[in-house]
Amino acid sequence: MTIAVVVLNWNGRALLEQFLPSVIRFSEEANTYVADNASTDDSIELLKEKFPRVKIIQNKENGGFAKGYNEALSKLNEDIFVLLNSDVEVTENWLKPIIEIFKNQPKTAAVQPKILDFKRKNYFEYAGAAGGYIDKYGYPFCRGRIFDSLEKDHGQYNDDASIFWASGACLVIRKNVYWEVGALDEDFFAHQEEIDLCWRIHNLGYQIKSCGNSAVYHVGGATLDSMNPKKTFFNFRNSLYMLLKNIPTPNVYGILFIRMVLDGVAGIKFIAEGKFSHFYAILKAHAGFYSNFNKIRSKRKNLIKNKHYFLTKSIIWSYFCLRRKEFLKLK
Repeated sequence: MTIAVVVLNWNGRALLEQFLPSVIRFSEEANTYVADNASTDDSIELLKEKFPRVKIIQNKENGGFAKGYNEALSKLNEDIFVLLNSDVEVTENWLKPIIEIFKNQPKTAAVQPKILDFKRKNYFEYAGAAGGYIDKYGYPFCRGRIFDSLEKDHGQYNDDASIFWASGACLVIRKNVYWEVGALDEDFFAHQEEIDLCWRIHNLGYQIKSCGNSAVYHVGGATLDSMNPKKTFFNFRNSLYMLLKNIPTPNVYGILFIRMVLDGVAGIKFIAEGKFSHFYAILKAHAGFYSNFNKIRSKRKNLIKNKHYFLTKSIIWSYFCLRRKEFLKLK
């Protein structure tokens, strides 16, 4: 199998300088690319000067995570794509156990390693941890991370497990499946587009796995931190996009209504905390959803009725009411 490790960059010179060395050192079996989203800093000059082995793909504009990757990957012919954030440090032999999964499991379309916190290396990191799931109302959570509760890694997720979604921080996917399911949805721009992609992968009968024998370290929030209202906007809007696209009939509108009510509760919480910019971000997210409703609804394809997607009905109930803050306690 040929492998392409593709790092998406936008004005991330410092991140490239810090994290590309580990990618180059520990990914010898792969071709390494940087897909640049029309950066205005000197990222390209840095790559040419310090990392001549890295191949550069220059996108014409900053189309966000989804469009940036779609444009870059359309130019590649490798069998396996690795979508890797620019703020990820990889480890020795990180790719080998992942590739073994692909070789031995032809129905596995995507894999992610364990994603640990770069700043606290014995803890899981927010964006993916040891593999992701969603509840009935579209709230994502992970093995090793539920909302803001991060578990310490003591080997509890060192298995190769079936998961619902693999993190876009380090998403390894077969090229043919990536294009078969329609690639990343560019209407999402950024955030949760990988969950939507993985949902479509499941709808076509493929599997997604977490590889417990592979680990990387992720900074998280290096391009858009959790305190930025833009992140609130994308997360709330894109959750509604994802549910509208993928929940089978006749449940979709009932679930959407409940989710909107829960969004309202979150908005009230932001007001109570004095986070007015985040409250307005939710309003803007709903306005964006309504204005694009018909466009997103037209993308409903290959939906499977009565398929068990959800590990738990409501992660909000489990976490806040039942106080179950570790993944293994959800079952």
